[in-house]
Amino acid sequence: MNAQAPSTPPAAAPSAPTPSAPPVPTIRRRLAALVYESVLLFGVVFISGYLFGTLTQQRNGLTHHNLLTLWVALVVGAYFVWCWTRGGQTLPMKTWRLRLVAVQTGRPPKPARALARYLAAWLWFLPPLALHPLLHLPVPATLLATLAWFALWAAAARLDPARQFPHDRLAGTRIVAVEAR
Repeated sequence: MNAQAPSTPPAAAPSAPTPSAPPVPTIRRRLAALVYESVLLFGVVFISGYLFGTLTQQRNGLTHHNLLTLWVALVVGAYFVWCWTRGGQTLPMKTWRLRLVAVQTGRPPKPARALARYLAAWLWFLPPLALHPLLHLPVPATLLATLAWFALWAAAARLDPARQFPHDRLAGTRIVAVEAR
């Protein structure tokens, strides 16, 4: 009879190092990119408004103003969704070395998630601006309410464990820092 030595459990395979999560950029850096984005968007909105006015032969700024608002929102939304789904960056995000990724995959978001983020990002401005017609606030009070809401929205990222803005949390996305090449 052969006596068998007690079997020893196989050695555990060395675990592959888990990739560390990309660093979260500072709120100041993300807001700086937002300022740059607004400058760039001025051109996008200007050109789309000019195109709309030319195609509709608009002679007065109040003619078709609701349709113009919708048109500009669609053009800006198309710009963001296109940029975010193709690499996760707009030009200002590239400049400030930021990237938008889906939380689950760590890759640029799919179009539906990018669209959800675009729509959720309107929460930066719409709530206080909605107070203007609802409460008949004067313009300075509306501006003050908008600035206060903007500051609260930005400060909310400090309360988030991942340091993300509320619209990113709602859309299932996050902004990460990109390593310098």
